Amino acid sequence: MKLKMINKINLLKQQNIETCNILGVNIVISNMTEISRLFFEKMEEIRGEYVCISNVHTTVMASEDEQYRRVQNEAFLALPDGKPLVLACRKKGFKNAERIAGPDLMPEILNISQKYGCTHYFYGSTEETLGLLKEKFLKRYPDLKIAGMYAPPFRPLTKEEDEAVINRINEVKPDFIWVGLGAPKQENWMNSHKGRLSGIMFGVGAAFDFHAGTVKRAPRWMQEWCLEWLYRLCQDPKRLFKRYLETNTKFIWRILFKE
Repeated sequence: MKLKMINKINLLKQQNIETCNILGVNIVISNMTEISRLFFEKMEEIRGEYVCISNVHTTVMASEDEQYRRVQNEAFLALPDGKPLVLACRKKGFKNAERIAGPDLMPEILNISQKYGCTHYFYGSTEETLGLLKEKFLKRYPDLKIAGMYAPPFRPLTKEEDEAVINRINEVKPDFIWVGLGAPKQENWMNSHKGRLSGIMFGVGAAFDFHAGTVKRAPRWMQEWCLEWLYRLCQDPKRLFKRYLETNTKFIWRILFKE
């Protein structure tokens, strides 16, 4: 299956959607209501495209890795998941920039999709997490249509296995494909499958764990004060300490003194 690629620039102009370049990544200036409406109104045009949910970590990685930066900018949209990205956009003059976080976008889309009968596919994480996710979502959204779920092995797939995954997803023709592999793996996966899958792909990372209840999300006040990273660091300091120390420091330095 090979879908026709859209003219992203023209479509975004038609929707009056601007972007702000932050460390080389084109971050979308919009809000949850406008973006959600766009996906449903233009669904047939943007099938096969993918959406990056960008934060400080992915943006700093993209600034230092040309290939990953290309992946971010080839997405249909790169949405500002982290509040620091929103503040950086506002610093550059985009006063109406708002946060569009992956864990918030997912339930917004799921809820609206009940009205239109749209279907969803969940790719990533573990069988246990996907089972909990399905249970919780069907309780919260009784009319939700889940086309399928798949937890891939924690290793690179062979070419034959990957083709089987593509066929498996396209057989059920989902409208939305939620990808929870973590960055940068999920963005690279979506880029390599652009135009080959029937639905719109969203790289939402930890949103699977948040909504399944296997990982707690930071309180709203910590999100608003740019402290969500600190909450996650306290949950998993061994894995996240070096990442946050390096990327947060680099981001602050470059935004304040180089941008």
